[in-house]
Amino acid sequence: MGARMQHEAHDTHAHHQHQHHDPGTASANGWATAVRATLHCLTGCAIGEVLGMVVGTALGWGNTATLVLAVALAFFFGYALTLRGVLKAGVGLRAAVRVALAADTLSIAVMELVDNGVIVLWPGAMDAGLGDALFWGALAISLAVAFVLTTPVNKWMIGRGRGHAVVHQYHH
Repeated sequence: MGARMQHEAHDTHAHHQHQHHDPGTASANGWATAVRATLHCLTGCAIGEVLGMVVGTALGWGNTATLVLAVALAFFFGYALTLRGVLKAGVGLRAAVRVALAADTLSIAVMELVDNGVIVLWPGAMDAGLGDALFWGALAISLAVAFVLTTPVNKWMIGRGRGHAVVHQYHH
């Protein structure tokens, strides 16, 4: 009985691995994978976005300089999170940078375009100070809208073996 259970466990594991890496099952788990990839992207973008908005606002910078800083930091932290995982998997720095660029560029770009578009279009949001509920509310809502609109982009890329599908092979 013990050998049979081991065999069944092995078969289950092998079946899981086959499903996990089989492109034919990509549509079945594509949305869940896309949501995880977008949450990963959102984490890096949110860190950079919030830090950039806080620094730019605290220093009294104009809207353009603050947005440029926020976007630059969003890309930096988005790439950094991916790099950390890929480097941890033993990939060299040059190859890890290529993986991060390939995996995250479109996702971060869409997220930043949507996120900053919402903030720019929200009346008074760009002029709100750090102590204003409008500043934090608009920022939170803009990130939520960016998440919703970026998830289908990530699903599309993953379905084509791009984006976080490239990073996925390094997560064991």
